[in-house]
Amino acid sequence: MVDVLLVVSGLGLLVLGGDLLVRGAVNLALRLGLTPLVVGLTVVAFGTSAPELIVSLSAALKGATDIAMGNVVGSNTANVLVILSAAALVAPIVTRGHDLRESWVMMIGASLLLILLAFLGPIGRLQGLLLLAVLGMVLWRQLSQGAVQADAGAAELEGAALGAHWWQILLWLGGGLVGLPIGANLLVNGATDIARHFQISEAVIGLTLVAVGTSLPEMAASVASALRGRSDMALGNVVGSNLFNILAILGLTSLVMPLPIPPQMLHLDLWVMLGSSLLLAPFLFLGLTISRLAGGALLAIYAAYVWVLL
Repeated sequence: MVDVLLVVSGLGLLVLGGDLLVRGAVNLALRLGLTPLVVGLTVVAFGTSAPELIVSLSAALKGATDIAMGNVVGSNTANVLVILSAAALVAPIVTRGHDLRESWVMMIGASLLLILLAFLGPIGRLQGLLLLAVLGMVLWRQLSQGAVQADAGAAELEGAALGAHWWQILLWLGGGLVGLPIGANLLVNGATDIARHFQISEAVIGLTLVAVGTSLPEMAASVASALRGRSDMALGNVVGSNLFNILAILGLTSLVMPLPIPPQMLHLDLWVMLGSSLLLAPFLFLGLTISRLAGGALLAIYAAYVWVLL
């Protein structure tokens, strides 16, 4: 019971801390004169993925490297099969007129790079530097092309209290920076104890409970966008988040602690992550609408995947 309370409390603090950090960072960036494009591609992207980053770093430092790795792989799978399906169930996602093909290719490339590194052995500091170097090239390309993630970030910009006072900005930033590490610590401790109690591997806990939990900020943003009639933004959120998860979060975490790859991930989970991303290809390249039926199908695929894991 205590472990469940730790997990719930940790998730709550992660969601609250992530929201406060995004609000503070966006307002700070705009106060400093940064353009919405730069804010969307950097500040918002980092802010919404901060829970994943903090949890992975915390797990790695505690020696729970399977949770750190599972968090990223599981979050990328959940982003497509859960978050995108939730947005589609609220309002069908129209892909025509929103060219995400180049960003999708980058996401697939990052996924293939991760799979290659995983099969070559533990992801250590050298591999982490490689991932961060690729992230730098992706950001440069996206900034120079005015990429779609800025539009996805606009969903967060709309929700920020623009023109906030400095004391509000500092309060938001402080609350986020305090809440995130505390929430991550509670979540990792509770999730690890639950895994040991039920004799479930830490990798499975990371792939499911932790991954979905740390993706709640993206879930909230995507559903909110759908409710405002901008469900297409959810697609940009998913693609941008998946890129950031692999290149930034794994890159930074592996600099702190080498990440061994559980055999289960090599045989199943990495391929499910890649396969879920490939499912977006027909919609993006043929301009098909992600209907409620398609959203339900994606959610059913995720349910089947979790059933196999458990």
